[in-house]
Amino acid sequence: MCHRIPMILRMSFLMLSQPIKQLSVAGLLLVVWAVITPTSLLLAETNQRETFELDIEPILTANGCNSGPCHGKSGGQNGFALSLFGFDPDFDYQAIVHASRGRRIFAASPDNSLLLLKGTAMVPHGGGKKLEKESEDYRKLIRWIENGFPRSTPDDRTLQKITFEPEPHSLAAEATENLHVIAHYSDGSTREVTSNCSFQSNEPAIVSVSKQGELKAGKLPGEATIMARYMGTIATWSTAIPRAEQVSPDTYAALPVNNFIDTAVWNKLKQLNILPSEPVGDATFQRRVFLDVIGRLPTAAEAKQFLEDATPNKRIVLIDQLLERPEYADYWANKWADLLRPNPYRVGIKATLSLDSWLRDVFRENLPYDEFAKRLITARGSTWRNGAVTVFRDRRSPDEVVTMMSQLFLGIRLDCAKCHQHPFEVYGQKDFYSLAAYFSRVGYKGTGLSPPISGGEEIVTVAARGEVRHPRTGEQLAPAPLFGNAVPIKEDMDPRVAFVDWLTSPDNAYFHQVAVNRLWADLFGVGIVDPVDDLRATNPPSNPELLNALAQQFRQDGLNQKKLLRWILSSHVYSLSSLPNSTNAGDNRNFSRHYRQRLRAEVLADAICDITEVPTHFQGMPEDGRAMAIWTHRTESDFLDAFSRPDPNQDPPCERMVEATVVQALHLMNANKLQEKLSSDSGRAARLAAAMELTPEILIDEIYLSIYSRLPTAEEKMTILPEFSVADRSRRQVVEDLMWSLINTPEFIYKD
Repeated sequence: MCHRIPMILRMSFLMLSQPIKQLSVAGLLLVVWAVITPTSLLLAETNQRETFELDIEPILTANGCNSGPCHGKSGGQNGFALSLFGFDPDFDYQAIVHASRGRRIFAASPDNSLLLLKGTAMVPHGGGKKLEKESEDYRKLIRWIENGFPRSTPDDRTLQKITFEPEPHSLAAEATENLHVIAHYSDGSTREVTSNCSFQSNEPAIVSVSKQGELKAGKLPGEATIMARYMGTIATWSTAIPRAEQVSPDTYAALPVNNFIDTAVWNKLKQLNILPSEPVGDATFQRRVFLDVIGRLPTAAEAKQFLEDATPNKRIVLIDQLLERPEYADYWANKWADLLRPNPYRVGIKATLSLDSWLRDVFRENLPYDEFAKRLITARGSTWRNGAVTVFRDRRSPDEVVTMMSQLFLGIRLDCAKCHQHPFEVYGQKDFYSLAAYFSRVGYKGTGLSPPISGGEEIVTVAARGEVRHPRTGEQLAPAPLFGNAVPIKEDMDPRVAFVDWLTSPDNAYFHQVAVNRLWADLFGVGIVDPVDDLRATNPPSNPELLNALAQQFRQDGLNQKKLLRWILSSHVYSLSSLPNSTNAGDNRNFSRHYRQRLRAEVLADAICDITEVPTHFQGMPEDGRAMAIWTHRTESDFLDAFSRPDPNQDPPCERMVEATVVQALHLMNANKLQEKLSSDSGRAARLAAAMELTPEILIDEIYLSIYSRLPTAEEKMTILPEFSVADRSRRQVVEDLMWSLINTPEFIYKD
């Protein structure tokens, strides 16, 4: 404890041990001061001195010493390891002060401490020069070493929060702004810590931020959120860059409002001086809503009937009809299968099929979202009879399960917190393993895993006991939620039930927000929070009003996905064109226009079968089985692989690449199986060509309706008609070539 006493106090103790007559007048005064000064005042003085936790650790973090590429990575760097972002001060203090026989600190001559010699590059340092000898950080380190390298005590002040100055406000294009970060402590004191903060912008192209906290706005209108991190505490500062050209408020007041979604989006666009694109016509709307609700194209007859229908509310009628179509369940189950479906060679073929069947039943029943989560998370029974338990056959330890469930149903990525403090959130190892403890009593009976076969049945049960321990301290952790009030776990109660009760509580905004955000992203191609499963303060929603309104309506409707879909599909925002106007060309987050998406692999495969009228036989499926009904990604298909279906060997096999590739273009142009469908004697091309009662004009109309869900323009028709009169070309060749040409266009491959 000697190094915790102020230097002046130590000096006074030494003087007290000397005869009074040997002390100078100043020495006597110092002795008197030490005797009469209250201990509390001395401790207060001590608390204001540099301590490791409050003053030194932030310097290491600000200079990147404990970052992943440097000493914070696993195993450290060149024999010197620190905890990532300083999440473990005990470990870091030991590494700096005591490890390697204390060679990094030289108390007798602080300037010659290896810690400072390396940091100032006075001796070779792989990380380069991090400190200037004239800097305040360097002087802090010197004072800390001179005072005996003290640590904080339980009586010391603690950091409560950090805030920004000035308050958030909008910025003009190419403007600059200096941010200041203020630390607030438990004793009511504050100090500026800007120089020791780490900064990050979520939209550097909109607003960039320097290491010193200086903002630089770009030329594009939009929004950005700046994150400051100090000692594991995070604060955010949001700003908008509106267009310089003002838009009259009357213009926004005149925009169509079908429901609350339009109001929320128009309010946001008004802040940015952005106007929405024009609405699409009936043909584009019909194709879009067919693909979004049931994952298939309208037939030529359906497309023609809708276009000829003069009923004013025909779009609402179409939405309601599609929500009741049987294809709805297959399409949405296919989406969730990406998130849950395991590798069948790991968990077994029958268990994978069982999970797939369970998912399709969930959407056939239109099961409320909270009930869906409950049945999945608390699943027990046979992997052959209750498909939901396949998730626990695949994820066999509490830490594996909780990582998956928190990302799916909370939108919180806890992977980082498994090993250290989350770099962009408040969650640490204790939070992670306390949440994982809810799954500590998942038990198993029967055949375990034996890849690559794993064919046996397994029973998932609730064990009589189970525990989760902190990997660093060894402490046994009781189940505890990340936030809010824990639901008491009664005797003989499955802890997972308490977890679900907390998860689905109306007070848990994350549960409802991640659900509506994921569905919104499916329809619009980008989430209100993006990525969709990464809800955190440092990744804010592009439109908080919209996200909150959707979540509130979802709760009011009993967490009914079909009702939520109906709200979104019937909004004016959903019907906007993807063609930009002069104000919104740079907008890709605020839904001022529709964002085109490439069709999913299964949707494209089924569409080609429907267009050509030649089915594809998939292994393990009925003769007339569709790609959307495939229950495992192990089913062989060059087409599905080319168009980026998930890789079954990945863990989890949920990643889909949405970008178009050269492989995809070449496959559509040259694939033998596609050519066989186009030229099949039983296909659409042969049928249309043989129907001599159909004029070329009618043939062109049907082909366009079947592929584009619209009629050809006059110019398109005039370009194609002469092809039917070429002497050396048969009618069937022209039809086949026309179908091939239309399939190989962005209008077919993309949902507009």
